This record gives sequence, C-alpha cells and structure tokens, in this order.
Amino acid sequence: MCGIFGYIGKKNAAESVMDGLKRLEYRGYDSWGIAVVSKPEIAVFKKVGAIGTIDGVDLPNSTVAIGHTRWATHGGVSDVNAHPHYSSDKSFVLAQNGMVENFEELKKKLLKKGYKFESETDTEVIVRLIEEELKSTESTKGTEGAKGAKGTEGGSLKEAVRTVFGKLKGRNTIILLAKNGQILACRNGSPLVVGKEKSGEVYFSSDTLSFANAADYVFVVDNGEMVVADSGRVEAFDLKSGKKVPLDFKEIGFIGEVASKEGFDHFMMKEIFDTPEVIKALFLHGEKEYADFAKEIKRAANVYTIGSGTAGVAAAQIAYFLRSIAKINAVSLVGADSYEYLKLINKNGLIIAPSQSGETADVLEVLENLAKKGVKIASFVNMPGSMITKISNFPFMAGAGAEICVMSTKVFTSQIAWGYLVAKAAAGEFSDGRKRLLGLALGIQKYLQDKNVHKDIKDLAKKLEKAKDIFLLAKAQNYQIIREGMVKLIESTYKHAHAMPAGDLKHYAITLMEKGVPVLVVISNDEVKNDVISAISQVRARGASVIGIAPFANKDFEEQIVVPDLGEVSCIFNVVVLQLLAYYMAVKLGNNVDRPRNIAKSVTVK
Repeated sequence: MCGIFGYIGKKNAAESVMDGLKRLEYRGYDSWGIAVVSKPEIAVFKKVGAIGTIDGVDLPNSTVAIGHTRWATHGGVSDVNAHPHYSSDKSFVLAQNGMVENFEELKKKLLKKGYKFESETDTEVIVRLIEEELKSTESTKGTEGAKGAKGTEGGSLKEAVRTVFGKLKGRNTIILLAKNGQILACRNGSPLVVGKEKSGEVYFSSDTLSFANAADYVFVVDNGEMVVADSGRVEAFDLKSGKKVPLDFKEIGFIGEVASKEGFDHFMMKEIFDTPEVIKALFLHGEKEYADFAKEIKRAANVYTIGSGTAGVAAAQIAYFLRSIAKINAVSLVGADSYEYLKLINKNGLIIAPSQSGETADVLEVLENLAKKGVKIASFVNMPGSMITKISNFPFMAGAGAEICVMSTKVFTSQIAWGYLVAKAAAGEFSDGRKRLLGLALGIQKYLQDKNVHKDIKDLAKKLEKAKDIFLLAKAQNYQIIREGMVKLIESTYKHAHAMPAGDLKHYAITLMEKGVPVLVVISNDEVKNDVISAISQVRARGASVIGIAPFANKDFEEQIVVPDLGEVSCIFNVVVLQLLAYYMAVKLGNNVDRPRNIAKSVTVK
C-alpha cells in the first residue's frame, strides 16, 4: 500500500519523482504529492486522484525531491490528508508507507503538549513526534542542538528521526526531506530500496522497477535500517545502535520497462496477451534448480503454501498440484489467518510463498516468524529485490516483467504454471511438465489471437452486465481456478460473485438457484467430469442459466465458451478465459479496468 519515491541528482527532481510515482501508482491512487527543496522553504504540491503530468504542477526547479502516492488507511481521501506532510516550521516534510498502530495513543500525548494537527492521518503524528524530539534535543544540547532542530544540521535531525521511529508500532517506512537537501528514510516492514546511477544520482523507492530505467545499482534496505543521503554521499545506519552498516549495492540486472500499453486499450489486456511468454520464462530456471527444490519438498516433514488475495488462490492451486501430481501432503494457508499453524510448523517443515510484490505484509509476518525457527522458505516472486526473496532459501523469480494493472493476470498464471512444474519435478516428470507447458503457451497464444474468441466473450459479458449475482461451479483441478475467476469478477465489476465446489452445491447454495441466475461452470475432460455434470443438471432443473467453459458440449449448457482439452494443464488455460470475461465486463460497465476502486496491488499493511 502507498508508494514513496525520492531523488537526488542533477535532473529536474520534480520530473524524476513524477516519473517514479507513475510507476508506483499501482500501490495506491487515492491521492499523490511531491515536495522539492526550494528557497526559502520546501515547496509541496498535493492532489486527490490519479497522477497527472508535470505540466500542471506548480513547483520550482530543484535537484532534490520526494513524492508519495496514497492508498488511504487513516483519514479520508483529501488534499489535506495527501502526503508529504510539513513540519510546523516547514523545515522538513515527511511521507509514509504503512500504518502506525499506536498512533492514537501517541497523538493524545502530543495534543496534551499543545500540538496542532491539520490532517486525520497517522503520518502527521510521526512529523509532530520528530518536532517534539528536536525540541528536547534543543533544550538539552543548547545552541548546537537548536541548529539541528531547524534541519540545517543533519546530525540532530537524524537522531530525532531514529529515536521517533523506534516508538512506532506496526509495519512502516518513512521518507523525510529536509530543507538543506538531505533525504532520510527508515524501514520496518514496508518495502524500501535505494538506487544509484553511475554518475552519482540517488533514488529512493518502494520498488526497484520504478527506477530501473535510470539507475544501475540497487540496495535493498533491511528492516531496522536508516539511509541518509545528500548530494555527495549515501550512508546506512542501524536504527537501534546508530552504527553504520555497509551499503551492499548490487547491479539491477534487468532493463526497466517503460510502462506502455503497446497498442492495447488497457494494461490488463496487454498483460493477458503476455501470458505465453511469461510461461516460457519459467524455463529460465534450469532443470537442476527445480530438481534440487523437489528434493527439499520430498525431504520436508510438512509442506505448506501461503499467500493472500490472488496469490492466496495461487498458493492453494500449487498445493493442489503437489497433492494430485507429486502425492505430497501440501496444505495451503491464507496469510492473515495462519496463526493456529505457526506453532505446528517446525524446522523440518517447508513453506512456499508465491507473490507478485514479495512484500505482502501478512505473509511476510508469517515468513519472518518461521525463518527464526529455521523453517525452510521457498518463494516465487515477480518483483526484484523484495524482502520475501531476500529471506528465502529457495528464491525463484517469475521474470514476468512489470504488471501495471492492479488486477493480477499474467503473474497469477505464471505462479500456478510454476507450481505445476515444481510438482512435476517432485514426481520425477519434469520433461513431461515442460512439454505440456510449452504446448499450453502455444495454445493460449493462438486462442488470444482468435477474434471469434473475443467476440464470444464480449457477447457473454454483455449478457452478464445486469446480473446482480454470478455463481461459479467447478471441482478438482478447476476449483481454485473458479475462485480466482470470482476474485477477478469482484475486482472488475464490483458485483457479487460466489465460487463453490460442485459437490457442495446441494448442501446450501441450491437454495439460491432460480430462473435467470447465471452459473459459470468450468469443467475439464478429467476424472471428476461426471460429478460436475451432475451438479449442472441440478442447477438447470431449478431454472438457472448455465454457461459452460468446457472442451465438450452438454445439453444443459445454455451457452458455451469452447476451450481445448489440454489434460492436467487445462485448468491453467481456463483461467485465461475468466480473466478475459472480467476484462470485458469491466469495459462494458465503464469501470476503471487498470485501477479498480478501493484496492492496491501491493498490500504492505495488515
């Protein structure tokens, strides 16, 4: 949630930050703001809504700036609540990514001391706490401290920030711009990376991709660290001790993508079309890497998969593949609801975490807890330099490229295809898995290029446009697929969708089946085919409208989207159909396809 960006260099800082924020907008798009060093004080521009262009921003030229794109947690969506926030004397501004869980307690103390608040945010509490700490420094250290209190001496401000950051509860990252041109940033949980260009330009950000087009090197800031930078130096410190820590800059190792729709109307459709190449990218990891990981899976006493949201569905599908193909007793967990399992998983266990960002707060909290116990961690992450990758014993990278649309499509497909290949490796069938995935990639490519396919799905989207409820039915390999279809329909249409196992229909949801109720049935030519056909008959007998996504016809299908029979990878193909349906429904309803309301792509707060 939220994105922070900072720049120190020779270019127009506001333009550089604006470019970075656009690349970070997937993290939140309620409001945004930029602050630049100017004389006599720092200049700030803040605005509600989507990030515009630099042409409409009234900011002076500067070579140092910070910015923020917001997903609201505390306080409504307004210009006042947008970041960055000024200190009372305007000697510094501050932006935050995270949540101060004890902000109400801290705010009450500050109010008693006479501090005023302009916004409703927890972020402004951090600002006032730093002011209070600077006052204390001034009163105990005299004139030298007073200079620091105004932000003209880095030492006092750095110590004040270090002290205050230690008082904050929750996962937080802050970035502060002082009027002397210094940038300070601290991390505890929420992501923070520092980029450096060969000529000396410095970038701060919530992810590496936001500056990968400009920087050559990246340093992943660890929890409990602070980075201080100005025009001549970059230093890192341990927040508890205040001692310097080494800045281990590494080559970024990939070319930053320019956010382009490449002729498509929306990023979502462009990214669905990327799917075949994303599946092929799985083979950038060699067979030995998969084989070594497969040995660890078979050696583990217990195997768990974990994720949240779409990645949670991917985790469940990966567990399904491990059970059904490799005969591994894998259990899937939801990030925020894994408490009861933490004491059950010991150092002989293995946990597998698929993630787009590699920074999901509730998943990271579980992984950090288990890492301390010596539990082996494997991950499949799309974002380079993430904390989940950093703490993993078996870090796999998706190599899917930037996914700009907040609704995940190609990365989800990549995650479950990777899980399938891992399961095949554990079953000793890697070559067969590779062959099937290459056939899948080719099949998806041909399907996406077929204009009749898009016409049929557009027609279906039009018919579902006025539906209040949409039900989805499936079993076995397709059950998690319809769960992801449900997620996509909810995200894209703002309608109620409900996915259920076909066998569970008669136990409760049959009461909701009546004339005109749309039921999407995803069915493959597999061992549970007859069970799903039986459920279709029960639905149709109550008058519901059955739409089949299947490789064969059935008398109870009122409509059908025909898909190829690809055996045990049919389910991976089927998710693409549901993604296309969600896309065309969003377009038909006039919703914002790439930025659905109220959600952010990277959830870095609990």
